[in-house]
Amino acid sequence: MTADTLTAVVTGAASGIGRALAEALHARGARLVLADVNADGLSTTATRLSATGIVTDVSDPAAMHALAAQAPQARLVCLNAGVVGPSLGAPWEVPPEEWDRVFAVNVSGVVNGLRAFVPQLLAARAPAHVLITASLAGLAVFPGGGAYGPSKHAVTAVAQHAAMALADTPVRVSMICPALVATGMSPEGIAPALVADDALRAVDNGVFAVVPPDWQAAVATQVDQIVGGRQPTPPAPWPGS
Repeated sequence: MTADTLTAVVTGAASGIGRALAEALHARGARLVLADVNADGLSTTATRLSATGIVTDVSDPAAMHALAAQAPQARLVCLNAGVVGPSLGAPWEVPPEEWDRVFAVNVSGVVNGLRAFVPQLLAARAPAHVLITASLAGLAVFPGGGAYGPSKHAVTAVAQHAAMALADTPVRVSMICPALVATGMSPEGIAPALVADDALRAVDNGVFAVVPPDWQAAVATQVDQIVGGRQPTPPAPWPGS
């Protein structure tokens, strides 16, 4: 995709990886339509990047269809919005309303985005790309993690399903699966700008999944445990594993 003709949509653009994606795309000269539920943060980012900001709750299908209607020329759609949730214990320790909210944003947010944008991307009959922000927690299972890890496992499955369904079309799908990133969700981790750079490189090169090299063996080991019927263990280099 050539940046000078690219219109890109980024959800969760008020902070973190979404804001970093918006900044990287702005540097490429892309026209931006940014979405977030945080009106103040979105306004700040959109103003700084000369972008269109649209307050959007990605868990609301109607809101996502309204967002798509305001970006009919979009050829890159970054479905990035996500939340962690305050409970990081075992599944039975997470309140029901927290399960509902985390899955509504992380999973339904992606599905709503696909439902809203893919038909118009296909109708354009032009090369286009959907970039989905998943997580290392969607490929490997960590102790605790609350509803976040399970929600991101669902996201990785949705991304794979979408990629298969779109294989014979001009629309491609990529997903990024970062480990810890220094955002509002975590005080530790790599800079969001590095994740954004890797993500856009994947889009440029038609790569489906971006997985941190240091964790690739751990992901494969957990899959091997499952296939072999063995009890799961925390993925290395998880502390204490």
